[in-house]
Amino acid sequence: MAITEFLLFVLTATLGGMFLCGANDLITIFVAPECFSLCSYLLSGYTKKDVRSNEATTKYLLMGGASSSILVHGFSWLYGSSGGEIELQEIVNGLINTQMYNSPGISIALIFITVGIGFKLSPAPSHQWTPDVYEGSPTPVVAFLSVTSKVAASASATRIFDIPFYFSSNEWHLLLEILAILSMILGNLIAITQTSMKRMLAYSSIGQIGYVIIGIIVGDSNGGYASMITYMLFYISMNLGTFACIVSFGLRTGTDNIRDYAGLYTKDPFLALSLALCLLSLGGLPPLAGFFGKLHLFWCGWQAGLYFLVSIGLLTSVLSIYYYLKIIKLLMTGRNQEITPHVRNYRRSPLRSNNSIELSMIVCVIASTIPGISMNPIIAIAQDTLF
Repeated sequence: MAITEFLLFVLTATLGGMFLCGANDLITIFVAPECFSLCSYLLSGYTKKDVRSNEATTKYLLMGGASSSILVHGFSWLYGSSGGEIELQEIVNGLINTQMYNSPGISIALIFITVGIGFKLSPAPSHQWTPDVYEGSPTPVVAFLSVTSKVAASASATRIFDIPFYFSSNEWHLLLEILAILSMILGNLIAITQTSMKRMLAYSSIGQIGYVIIGIIVGDSNGGYASMITYMLFYISMNLGTFACIVSFGLRTGTDNIRDYAGLYTKDPFLALSLALCLLSLGGLPPLAGFFGKLHLFWCGWQAGLYFLVSIGLLTSVLSIYYYLKIIKLLMTGRNQEITPHVRNYRRSPLRSNNSIELSMIVCVIASTIPGISMNPIIAIAQDTLF
């Protein structure tokens, strides 16, 4: 696949994600993620001669096709129950007119749609494709998919759950609470055992989406959506910064194993410090942006009465800090016997203004550290612009 096709698929997937964020009818909500998904399948199989990439693409395609069929089946129940309406607000009016807003059909639609959207968000237990795709796909593709799919699906989920399922708020709150708890616990527990950096980030992202779901459950009344958007903004910079560091290290060493990062600080302090800051921000250590974003998200959840969910979030955040610090300890070790051959033979490239990867690292590190100090203006912008 030539670079032209690669860029075309990236742009088309981005366009699908943008349409999904602003979709207000069932047709667009189905077509936009399909546009994104088809391009994602092609991007994940970009390295055609790589066996792991082909395996990951096959799993991604099969599970993606199954989730799409489940999603459209849920839409069909919603469409029929509302008397043939496709606009989200008109569906609510249709459900009132047909007196079907508390019918079993709406419960069936809710379950199917939750499963379909869950594939894009990849919370547990809809996460099976995530580790394999993260590990087998090219790292730049993984970096792109790790943020775009979650941002677009989160924006769409807020609209789908809040409008057509307005009369079933207790039911979808319970469903999402279960998904959030499973994601936060399983994602962070399994991440501890990983030896591949990309698989570790895959399970970490599953835990991160559990935190985001708290904002979806809280809703707009207690600032949940604004806190969710703010945290997603920080998550984009933290995640992209981490993947930029992984790309830079992988290009020079050809390895993805966590233990091969041992002693990196002795060879490339800039890369090691950049990776450490992004990981610490993902873990939520003060005074980095990830801490303030997570703090506001948990505070909104606490105000909304989600005490158990927030408590689980706090405990699993501490758990995530443990495995991030374990990696940072490897980076900073100075004992020669612990430095791997990959790092011993590591050749650092000079910092140049035209090196796009290093420029991306600098931008993402700054965005992962400084913005947390000015949280109020960012939250105010999110609140005023989108809601």
